[in-house]
Amino acid sequence: MSTRVSVADLQAFCVEALRRVGAKDSHARTVAEVLVMTDTWGTFTHGTKLLRDYCKRVKSGGLRSDTDPAVVASGPAWAIVDGGSCLGHVTSVFAMQQAIQRAKQTGIAYVGVRNSCHFGAAGYYAWLAAKEGLIGVSMANDIPSVAAAGSRRSVTGSNPLAYAVPTGQGDPILLDIASSTVAGGKVYAAYQRGEPIPGNWILDEEGHPSTDSSLYPAKAALTPLANHKGYGIALLIETLSGLLTGASITWQVGSWIWGDSTQPTGHGAAFIAIDIATMGPRDVFEQRITGLIQEIHAAPTADGVERVLVPHEREWNLRRQALVEGIQLPSDVVGKLAGLADDIDLHPAWLPRV
Repeated sequence: MSTRVSVADLQAFCVEALRRVGAKDSHARTVAEVLVMTDTWGTFTHGTKLLRDYCKRVKSGGLRSDTDPAVVASGPAWAIVDGGSCLGHVTSVFAMQQAIQRAKQTGIAYVGVRNSCHFGAAGYYAWLAAKEGLIGVSMANDIPSVAAAGSRRSVTGSNPLAYAVPTGQGDPILLDIASSTVAGGKVYAAYQRGEPIPGNWILDEEGHPSTDSSLYPAKAALTPLANHKGYGIALLIETLSGLLTGASITWQVGSWIWGDSTQPTGHGAAFIAIDIATMGPRDVFEQRITGLIQEIHAAPTADGVERVLVPHEREWNLRRQALVEGIQLPSDVVGKLAGLADDIDLHPAWLPRV
């Protein structure tokens, strides 16, 4: 069953769950902030649904919370961060903060990450830059789960890419996409809910389209976004997140869900920040982007469409609603949280026993 929970109550549950498996308070609060904000956007595949798997890794030792990420090499406009196998959210927030600080001095900065893990929704880290008035870009690699154009097996990860652009007083424009047609989490969610999937989401072992979500990931690969285009984008992300940083790449990356939870996964990530104010008057940029958004909103619409939206406009509206009314968690998320509650003997009143 689905359930509604306040943002504060869900965050408190996440923090306490992580503490009980050994995460220190600062790490627990960072992860809770990332996951719950993702849920307020309605992006449930990358929010608190994943908390049980993160907790399993922390408890088993594959994710560490007795150390912090650190800059191991740097220049004025770049840095390499070693995550030390910390929770990926902790390392990623640290890395984007490093990129923001450097960009405010140099105009643009790149920070690459190695020895990290799955970091949830890439859009959160891009938003951190936009919140500071900078353009933010975030990305990460993963164990292969996506076919290349013409292949019968996985070649790249679903390597996510996100950007966020500040708009002055309004919500940032924010895009968060996988380099596959859909993120693997959407296939899992459909399977868990007993729902069919479209025929263009996965390929079976012979390279043929399939609607059988139970095949993924052992006997199927995700399809690349727009075929060769998504494949090419995934390789760029692999370059910036893995090759350039010294992180594990392709099949060297451990599976954070299915792999040995006592071992680190070696994920890589990359973050870019661009300071608008160093390149021209901020008010001029804000006027220009406001004009662009107004132009998009005024575009003629197809039948049944009220207005053309900019990326993430719907999600910002959902967040505002969630902050007032609470988050309506779908049944598959409730099931995962209830399982975690049983694991650690933590049963808040708002969480049904499943």
